Amino acid sequence: MIGKSIAAIAVILHMGIAMAQHSMTVVVLNEDGRPMMGASVHLKGTAYRGQTDAGGRAVINNLKAGTYAVSVSHIGYEPLTKEVLLAGEQQVSFSLARAMLLTDEVIVQATRATENTATTYKNLSKADIAKNNLGQDIPYLLDQTPGVVISSDAGAGIGYTSMRIRGSDAQRTNVTVNGIPLNDAESLGSFFINLPDFASSIDNIQIQRGVGTSTNGAGAFGASLNIQTNTLNEMPYAEMDNSFGSYNTWKNTLRIGTGLIDGNFSFDGRLSRIESDGYIDRATSDLQSFFLSGAWHGRNSLLRANVFGGKEKTYQAWYGTPESRLTGDKEAMEAYAGDDGLTGYELENLLRSDRRYNKYLYDNETDNYQQTHYQLLFSSALTGQLTLNTALHYTRGKGYYEQFRDSDAYAEYGLSPITVNGYDINTLDLVRQRWLDNHFYGGTYSLVYKNGSGIEFTWGGGYHEYKGGHYGDIVWAQHPLFTDGSYSQNLDGSFGTSYRYYDGNATKKDFNTYLKAAYQLDKLFLFADLQYRHIDYAIFGIDNDLRDITQDATFDFFNPKVGVTYQLSSASNVYASYALANKEPVRSDFTDWPVEQTPKAEQLHNIEAGYRTRSQRFDIGVNGYAMLYKNQLVLTGQLNDVGSTLRTNVDDSYRIGLEFDGRWTPIGWFTWGGTLAFSRNKIKNFTEVVGDVQHFYETTDISFSPDWVASNELSVRPWKPVELALLSKYVSRQYLDNTGNESRSINGFFVNNVRIAYHTSFWQLKNVGVTLLVNNVFNEKYSASGYTWGYYLSETNRVDYNFYYPQATTNFLLGLNVKF
Repeated sequence: MIGKSIAAIAVILHMGIAMAQHSMTVVVLNEDGRPMMGASVHLKGTAYRGQTDAGGRAVINNLKAGTYAVSVSHIGYEPLTKEVLLAGEQQVSFSLARAMLLTDEVIVQATRATENTATTYKNLSKADIAKNNLGQDIPYLLDQTPGVVISSDAGAGIGYTSMRIRGSDAQRTNVTVNGIPLNDAESLGSFFINLPDFASSIDNIQIQRGVGTSTNGAGAFGASLNIQTNTLNEMPYAEMDNSFGSYNTWKNTLRIGTGLIDGNFSFDGRLSRIESDGYIDRATSDLQSFFLSGAWHGRNSLLRANVFGGKEKTYQAWYGTPESRLTGDKEAMEAYAGDDGLTGYELENLLRSDRRYNKYLYDNETDNYQQTHYQLLFSSALTGQLTLNTALHYTRGKGYYEQFRDSDAYAEYGLSPITVNGYDINTLDLVRQRWLDNHFYGGTYSLVYKNGSGIEFTWGGGYHEYKGGHYGDIVWAQHPLFTDGSYSQNLDGSFGTSYRYYDGNATKKDFNTYLKAAYQLDKLFLFADLQYRHIDYAIFGIDNDLRDITQDATFDFFNPKVGVTYQLSSASNVYASYALANKEPVRSDFTDWPVEQTPKAEQLHNIEAGYRTRSQRFDIGVNGYAMLYKNQLVLTGQLNDVGSTLRTNVDDSYRIGLEFDGRWTPIGWFTWGGTLAFSRNKIKNFTEVVGDVQHFYETTDISFSPDWVASNELSVRPWKPVELALLSKYVSRQYLDNTGNESRSINGFFVNNVRIAYHTSFWQLKNVGVTLLVNNVFNEKYSASGYTWGYYLSETNRVDYNFYYPQATTNFLLGLNVKF
């Protein structure tokens, strides 16, 4: 009886639900009455975002009766929003008119994946970025995206930070700004510290995981970050952001814009300052930056000039904290001090410190760098089907880091010992500066053709040149450097204020061209992408260890990609793709090993497959991937003498995983978002070499590649202006080297942050917003990165020294936003 009653109730509920659900068909036409394929359709206030098919239609199912704001948009057309009262099955039509002005979205369209591209990606809007933008670096603003692991040298997200995606570091993440490469041409890393508070000038970011689509710059072996800076604000504005937080952290930002002047011109600007003492002892940051942009907007053309840059001074914190200091093992600390050659006062500093230990004590042990970017962007809709995008760019960077050295040998600097008053002097204290002085310039182009029959072609590419100087100066010395009593001597034999003990330079020429083709046949979307890339890299001169590292390398890469997407509905699809990618070694791969030990280029076969769906309440993406490497350059777990990681080629390795990215909004005031990434990251037939001892591993784990990475964001809005959010992050164990040995690993961690925000309009102010971000609210003591080194006393007796970068315990940032 009870069972029959339950069954009857279930039937009634099902019928009631079915009766309460309706569908809405959105039809999008152009001004000539022809269907518009690929138009974006969004139900405002819900998670639904769909795209029209070849017939210009998008069907939205399972909607309750009520009023909906339906927004449609398409590049090159004016967006349109209508309120629709839904009481049953209904069709609503939109007719989009050509935009009066060409919009900034055309600048990046050639490098972006779209809803039907067979690529795994995530888009972050300006609003998404602004929620947590209280002064921490860009990697911290991407922490809630799939497979991301972040870390900070100073411990609190200000200063030097790092990010890995799918276990791949910044050298494998291709970053473009408005389609222009940002990665350093030699190290291939992206150092956002050189552009502090750059997030305040970003309109949107697309993160493509895996190889992604062809773009400019270095190849993506883990992910791509495609960044678009501020777009047109038609109305004048002024905005101030001020933040204060733990460790004497301050952020001050001023943004202004003219809006559209005379219907064609606009100007925007930003000034920023960030200061912090850092969580780690003495790990201070003093950062300034600016952003200026001016544009001419025409009906069919857009010309924009951007100038932006930053200046940073950070106290060195890259050495990390020894494991013995974290555990409080005095005997082990003393053993490490002896092996690493610590002086008496350095040992005293180690013994009296805590997890915030910093090895460096010299007042000006700082990194100093200034970088300025110039961009000239031009886009033109040549016809209704053909769009041209071109850009010229120039980046100027120059800076140094300063070090105090205790009792260095004269011979380390190519000098002969001196004799003073009958005493032979072989060592001396000194202060040295190591400089980078570089220029990076070039151009990019793309020609995009789209017709109304589902055909799209993109031809693009770029040419870039890099010229960089690497040199080192002794700027102070305890004793004379030369037997005649002088302290410095220039390379030409004359005397000066400093002594240049090494000098070298490098040039790199990078050309690429690509052709993308896409064709939509009813519900099937086919994609092909062919790229050719040529690199000519030459290094000249003497390196900091006084070796002549003159060498050159040339690479020619062919990188094809193919994919297919099947549109299950207007808001869901399945996709699969295959990509072959090749990547050149970085500078340190050439310079940290003997010249004759030439590193090999890496090759990656990347397979991606996934499912995406969006509804009024859900936004879900599930994908699987296989990244199969040949000659992958993996981290050894060790650092060179400037804190950069050492890498070595391995013949056969892979990353295979599953990723989930979802958001659920069951009711308007509650949102639950989460990501989950599971992967297996392995090297086959790996031989570990430590000194004269070798150990073979048939299969072992790749360093810094956790099996599990998960994030969670619970957000509630008890009142319209108020948001309460809990942000959680879990990262499983990471290994410091490639042996899978837990004694050389980073423990897994689970960290929670709380965000409280209040935004309202007041008087003449468009917005007054207060945001409180409490990081690591449960005071987890953890590290997210590190390194290791050691040696063998015998075949079986190994000595290891692990170092970690402790992250801040409970801390806060409090921000005030005022928008005029």
